[in-house]
Amino acid sequence: MQGCDTMVVGLTGQTGAGKTTVSEIFARNGFDVINADLVAREIVEPGTPCLNEIAAQFSNVIQSDGSLNRKALGQIVFTDKKQLEHLNRITHPYLMESIAAKIKNSASQWILLDAPTLFESGADSLCNCTVAVLADQQTRKQRIMLRDDLTEQQAMDRISSQHGDDFYKNRSNYTIDANGSLAELKLRSLELINQIKYG
Repeated sequence: MQGCDTMVVGLTGQTGAGKTTVSEIFARNGFDVINADLVAREIVEPGTPCLNEIAAQFSNVIQSDGSLNRKALGQIVFTDKKQLEHLNRITHPYLMESIAAKIKNSASQWILLDAPTLFESGADSLCNCTVAVLADQQTRKQRIMLRDDLTEQQAMDRISSQHGDDFYKNRSNYTIDANGSLAELKLRSLELINQIKYG
């Protein structure tokens, strides 16, 4: 998909691990960032084929203005893995198509694809290498509760809907341990950027 001189790095990891921070560090160091979460919002705008498919499958998830009620959908899919898998089967083909187009249209030599479901969606096939950001469950729980203003149970529901460390370790070319301080995370990220860029 990308030109021969373009390096596409796929970034993934568990919710609350620190992926957004790592993504920002890559952006400040010359990478054009494609945020799959933003692409996912674009593909479910009112009137899109993807949103129409979601509305046909899940009841009471469309608001009166025709937009997606993310909270209602989240309550369904974050407590039932089968429903989450079904949602992913609907959204991933649309997501892949849109991401591939953004990679093709990027003028940058260095592209970071920031994608929570990098492997599940198959988007890793668009990447030259992959990076997973990992942190322990307690750290992630605290970060999610603060970031998203969630109860402990809501945070745990989100964590339990995701894969464990081994899933990411077995599929990623690189991992970043995000259990330490912000300064440590920045240093580890910069070391990895240099390794990717300069070998």
